[in-house]
Amino acid sequence: MEFRHLRYFLVLAEELHFGRAARRLAISQPPLSLNIQQLEASVGARLLTRNSKSVQLTAAGLAFVPAARALLAQAAQAASLAKDVGEGMVGSLTIGFSGTMLFNGLPDMLAQFQTGHPRLRLLLQELSSSEQLMALAQDRIDLGFVHTTRVPPELSQIRVASQSLVACLPAGHALAGQRDLDLAQLKGQPFAVVSKVVSPDYHERILALCAESGLDPEIRFELRHWLSVVSLVAQGMGVALVPAALAQSALAGTVFVPLQDQRMRYETQCLWKTSRDSPALAAFVQAVQMSLPASP
Repeated sequence: MEFRHLRYFLVLAEELHFGRAARRLAISQPPLSLNIQQLEASVGARLLTRNSKSVQLTAAGLAFVPAARALLAQAAQAASLAKDVGEGMVGSLTIGFSGTMLFNGLPDMLAQFQTGHPRLRLLLQELSSSEQLMALAQDRIDLGFVHTTRVPPELSQIRVASQSLVACLPAGHALAGQRDLDLAQLKGQPFAVVSKVVSPDYHERILALCAESGLDPEIRFELRHWLSVVSLVAQGMGVALVPAALAQSALAGTVFVPLQDQRMRYETQCLWKTSRDSPALAAFVQAVQMSLPASP
């Protein structure tokens, strides 16, 4: 019994006509008849009755239809699995990310990639940018989404997002209703920032931006995660400058107001080791590239 025999039989079982079945299979009728005879000889039972006018399935033929479909489906699954293994698409990829990526397209990107590569497990680790750089160097993650411009030369990179910083204020704040604001208007306010240890780039750049605007921020809270910063503001304990994507967190008790000074951007880079030879990693990098908006 060959898979060809099963395919021919199933088409004939659907058409119940040798001429129509042969046309669907793009063969002539004699080879179709011969293959059905060979199948019946292999099975040891008559699967069809035919005369000059009609073709009918026997009881054995009716019972054989679902079994034949299952055999072909199993063969297709086995071939697909072998292909994926051969192409390195079975196993796992470990991806580092910071919390802001949850509001900046990462969930959709992962879902689309997983749909196309169901046998490849995606393992996610929330890490700061500095932690991701270390993890990439030590091969503890395959790829990372970081917020830093200090990229080691052994890493390849794609810029996946560039967003502005906005003021995050308690909902009852006096400036919450403004269309936009100047940083100097936040003078004397208690500030919450991401820790310098966790994100030295943006800690330093936020302070520099404030200084350029004539503001010496009163930093009372240094936190590990941007969402922690927003949560603290929601409790009315301070104000902050955060990436615009965090407005999608919809955390009750917060308002996000654009800044008049839009010079500072919050960049997101996708990083991986250039020397890493992995078909699965290459496929994910391609998916990242395809997710980017087309250039105008």
